Amino acid sequence: MDEICKQIRRMTVECIGSIGSGHIGGSMSIAELMKVLYFDKMNIDPANPKMEGRDRLVVSKGHAGPVVYATLALKGFFPMEWLYTLNKFGTNLPSHCDMNKTPGVDMTAGSLGQGFSCAVGIAIGSKIKKDGATIYTVIGDGESQEGQIWEAAMLAASKKVDNLIGFTDYNGMQLDGNVEDINSLGNLKSKWKAFGWYTQEIDGHDCEAISAAIDRAKAKKGQPSMIILKTVKGKGISFVEAAGYKCHSMTMNKENVEAALAELQ
Repeated sequence: MDEICKQIRRMTVECIGSIGSGHIGGSMSIAELMKVLYFDKMNIDPANPKMEGRDRLVVSKGHAGPVVYATLALKGFFPMEWLYTLNKFGTNLPSHCDMNKTPGVDMTAGSLGQGFSCAVGIAIGSKIKKDGATIYTVIGDGESQEGQIWEAAMLAASKKVDNLIGFTDYNGMQLDGNVEDINSLGNLKSKWKAFGWYTQEIDGHDCEAISAAIDRAKAKKGQPSMIILKTVKGKGISFVEAAGYKCHSMTMNKENVEAALAELQ
């Protein structure tokens, strides 16, 4: 595992462990994506988080806030000590990302489907301003059952929003079961293609594959892009992976934190 990915995972574990429970599964599954975006691809400046023309990320699956916070802290957007205040009174790091509280967060998210619509709007605005920004957004597979996702998808394709790159965290599990059992997404790649998106499907834990897919998406003109990431919920921590969909949110007491960190050395 890439060392930065390990760092992101370790700090995510400590962040959630500081309050004793949280959304560990869906945070672990996108650690590689966060590493590639923030350390390899995005045009951002931690010293100037509101920089005009910066690339932006909207994490529509807002429960993955802890992995966003770990990445932003490692990148230098705010002090590492903030990670130990997750969801506590007066914190700048609420359970779900809030653009009014956290430097580096570009859009508040949490109500599933809404962040994705915001990302489409931001991308349209960026094209109007001609600021050269690439807008990235992450949705969940369970979130993809929301009708709002597909309304926004139609609009983005209609407006040829080719500065928008979406990622689906396809770990096959949602809050209370397997996606296939609750409301199957069918052939998700075909669906996105039918909605007019340039679509790729890759290993979501392969940093090189993620990087190459982003490059291909950037080169594609006249269409928004969707990159389907085949991932493992809770990736990197054996007992979290083994919990299946029950790791969507789970207890991370002192013993669990220590066990998780031992695996991430």
